[in-house]
Amino acid sequence: MCTPCCISQLACCCGSAACSCCCNCCPKIKQSTGTRIMYAFYFLLVTIICVIMMSPTVEQELRDNIPFYSDLCEKMNAGENCKTLVGYSAVYKVCFGMSCFFLLFSLFTIRVSNSTSWRAAIHNGFWLLKFIALVACCAGGFFLPQQEIFLEVWRYVGAVGGFIFLLIQLMLLVEFAHRWNTNWSSGAKYNRLWYAALALVTLLLFSAAVGAVIFMGLFYTDPEACLLNKIFLGINGSLCLVVSLLAISPCIQKLQPTSGLLQPGVISVYVMYLTFSAFSSKPKETVERNGLNTTVCVFPFNSGTESDKKIVTAFGTVILFGCVLYSCLTSTTRRSSAALRVCRNSEPETERARCCFCFGDDTDDYDDEKTGSGQNVVYDEREGTIYSYTYFHFVFFLGSLYVMMTVTNWFHYDNHKIEKLLDGSWSVFWIKMASCWVCLILYMWTLVAPMICPKRFEA
Repeated sequence: MCTPCCISQLACCCGSAACSCCCNCCPKIKQSTGTRIMYAFYFLLVTIICVIMMSPTVEQELRDNIPFYSDLCEKMNAGENCKTLVGYSAVYKVCFGMSCFFLLFSLFTIRVSNSTSWRAAIHNGFWLLKFIALVACCAGGFFLPQQEIFLEVWRYVGAVGGFIFLLIQLMLLVEFAHRWNTNWSSGAKYNRLWYAALALVTLLLFSAAVGAVIFMGLFYTDPEACLLNKIFLGINGSLCLVVSLLAISPCIQKLQPTSGLLQPGVISVYVMYLTFSAFSSKPKETVERNGLNTTVCVFPFNSGTESDKKIVTAFGTVILFGCVLYSCLTSTTRRSSAALRVCRNSEPETERARCCFCFGDDTDDYDDEKTGSGQNVVYDEREGTIYSYTYFHFVFFLGSLYVMMTVTNWFHYDNHKIEKLLDGSWSVFWIKMASCWVCLILYMWTLVAPMICPKRFEA
């Protein structure tokens, strides 16, 4: 069992064979899915390194636990206590290398139509060599000349790429909401349990959204301060109500019979999360009460013990990872690519209601290949690619820039630490607040677009 597994993994790392697990009890995996998981693993690994670089806590632990830490840093020419390997400048250089890696692969895989070409073989295999190339790209950022100019220019490149990725992420959220409703609605035609599940999830989503409004109304508003919080909470709550009513209006139902309350429920919850995150990112306000300056409109657990603050930061970091990976992995499917162009897919959809519907259906028949005693691999791209290789790498390129800007707190980066990811910053506040409005506008456009451009949406 061990020898065939080792041979299979060696062929995966140094050849064009698809990667798979050694355990034969694992379900079969598609080649296209395995490839994207491996690239996502590389992406996540570099992102974790960037988070570590921005954490003074980790830096202090390394200094305390690694013998001869200062001497080792001097021999590596990394400055006193490895100052050049930590902080926002190090994150910029590492993300520069990762973004170059994905951009080069995006250019390398242009017009690849199936997995039998030599470029597709490199895309789907040779993982050890690609890992070495990724490490070389990330390390190369530390040897760039005129680094002050590089950091200044790269900051604005990262901001533009981060905004584009954020826009793609919001468009995918709208597509996700529509797909969820369509998938479960198709099941409700044959089984009333799907209708009950649809109603239950919709009720839970709107309950969460209303609860968020009440929560922010109690803790993020104050009679004497926080005027922006009052205004934007009212605006965002009202807009969520408007899109919910619009989704079930007769004029929309006539052109989109599957439109219901599940989509606006998903959008409302996400908008309320962004609103909460924006309020948490805003600089703190104080008012004078009983002769003392009192901080108002803050997260109630954020003012308590340090452990509560770390929990909030960890929760925000997990959400960041989840959003980035979901956007990178799902934005490259044919269905999602059609949704990003806001047009109807030319192929008739045959929906099969499933609880997990995000990553495609497994009903298609493809050739299986036995990998010794390990996991079976389904080669599903011999006749044609399942996703665009070029667009896949380009989304990861934009995701690298988004992670770089988010981890370094966008334009407030000088003394930023990862433990202060949710601390006050006006730039982060306006970015997240603008994201709320863009998300709502995109969803409203998907509702009214068939009325404005009927020919584009004809079956």
